[in-house]
Amino acid sequence: MEEIALLHLCDSLFPVGAFAYSDGLESATTAGQVVTADDLRAWMEACRDESIGRTEGPAVWQSWAAFRDADWNTLLTLDDELTALRPSASVRRSSRAMGVRLLTTWQALYPDARIEQALALARRGGRESGFGPTLPVAFGGACACAGVARRRAVAAFAYTRLAATVSAAMRLIAIGQSEAHAILARTLDRVPDVVDDIARRDARIESFAPAADVAAMTQQYVHSRLFRS
Repeated sequence: MEEIALLHLCDSLFPVGAFAYSDGLESATTAGQVVTADDLRAWMEACRDESIGRTEGPAVWQSWAAFRDADWNTLLTLDDELTALRPSASVRRSSRAMGVRLLTTWQALYPDARIEQALALARRGGRESGFGPTLPVAFGGACACAGVARRRAVAAFAYTRLAATVSAAMRLIAIGQSEAHAILARTLDRVPDVVDDIARRDARIESFAPAADVAAMTQQYVHSRLFRS
């Protein structure tokens, strides 16, 4: 059941709406920062090592434990910190939208009292509480409730985020499917090391990805956009 549930959660057809967001990649391509395959490779490596390695990956790691233990105070604090580290309003909104949709859909498919409680917190608090939940928090929660091992949850999240970036890139720059997926494969090679580092540090989330943050914040100024962020 664990393996099937994880495959279901990571399927590109799972309706979280990730196809509508590029996390600033569209802005970067418009500005000429990501144009070639080498540019995309560098962007992907930064996403893996910084965004996933230091921010979203640790958030999945910690939310997994919080859901397992039904530790709502820790979960709310983590969600607040993750949101505060996002300088782009559009990224904050997109992460919340995808997170709520993920948990709502997962609860309909695989009901669990802990997910229902998390959704109740979101409904009760709304925007005043600031609890979304964000996408990494929701993903960690779905995995914990489905019995997916903690390390596998983080690795799976890394895969979904990197694959989504490649999908966006194929719509934004002149790159074929084979070349794009070759870049994805090479980027995924180091994901186990990134997950090992997250588990070893077991530290609070942090963020330093200025180029990606600036790209995300300037997305709203792109004249003709394919993506919301």
